[in-house]
Amino acid sequence: MRGVVCDGERVQVVDDLEVRDPGPGEVLVAVAAAGLCHSDLSVLDGTIPFPRPVVLGHEGAGVVEAVGAGVAHVAPGDHVALSTIASCGACAECGRGRPTMCRKAIGRPQQPFARAGKPLHQFAANSAFAERTVVKAVQAVRIPEEIPLTSAALIGCGVVTGVGAVLNRARVAYGDSVVVIGTGGIGLNVLQGARVAGATTIVAVDCDPAKEAMARQFGATHFLPTADAVPQILPTGADHAFECVGRVELIRQAVDVLDRHGQAVLLGVPPAQAEASFLVSSLFLDKSILGCRYGSARPQRDFALYADLYLAGRLLLDELVTRTYPVEEFAAARADAEAGKVARGVLVF
Repeated sequence: MRGVVCDGERVQVVDDLEVRDPGPGEVLVAVAAAGLCHSDLSVLDGTIPFPRPVVLGHEGAGVVEAVGAGVAHVAPGDHVALSTIASCGACAECGRGRPTMCRKAIGRPQQPFARAGKPLHQFAANSAFAERTVVKAVQAVRIPEEIPLTSAALIGCGVVTGVGAVLNRARVAYGDSVVVIGTGGIGLNVLQGARVAGATTIVAVDCDPAKEAMARQFGATHFLPTADAVPQILPTGADHAFECVGRVELIRQAVDVLDRHGQAVLLGVPPAQAEASFLVSSLFLDKSILGCRYGSARPQRDFALYADLYLAGRLLLDELVTRTYPVEEFAAARADAEAGKVARGVLVF
């Protein structure tokens, strides 16, 4: 079968990939569509260290093909969106309703794939850039069949990360003010998360003026080329600021634009050893800097919520898909993503 493999020296689309059958508590999914996220690009450029060779992809949707023993919540033929959180369901963090903090789901890559008898790693417990993948049952979330799979794929990373950061981590309230630095795939979902939450002033910051129209479509009430002009709109500062690029100087800006009690939420991924600075005194008025993993999500609950919001016309998914690419055109999809030409490019099988 086909898939996108990075061996440490190059990335290529192969057609001789193999995947094992699902074991107990696992699901085999025929992937129909998978979004190309900057986290995939960060593996390729070394920003995110990951063992090689690896089958890439982590934002996918498809149709259940087979299930292992003990799996009852999905069955062959069901449409599913794939989560990256292979949580155990039994540890203290899972018991507290925080599956994104499950230690058994972090940093333990499996090897369900093979080429010529040699095992390959699975990226983010998912590897959606393959015609078929095996995931833990908890990662397969059933979705209504009326949602196009090209759109449903984006729920599994861009949507859950951006919207989840707003609703679950920052807990943006009705009437709050929000600044979003960076309006790529994650930033757009932060914007629409803020809109869904009822924020009244939503300021998008991006140096590319071509992104203004889409930012406003997703919920921005204002659009600025830099954060320096935020005080003209919010003289006392913002209740929430989201950094969605992964640059340390922008993290500083996210802290600097906050009002009293404000929160800066970090969503962009800088290099693993990057350090950011801020004025300590700037935090004494109850300001906070928050990390956020995967939208602090509970995927089985949140994916269903986002599907319902989409069907009700309150959450945009189709509009995120700038272009679809046959998997064989991965190189073109990568080039467009790196050049910032697409909100989200989606590979299709």
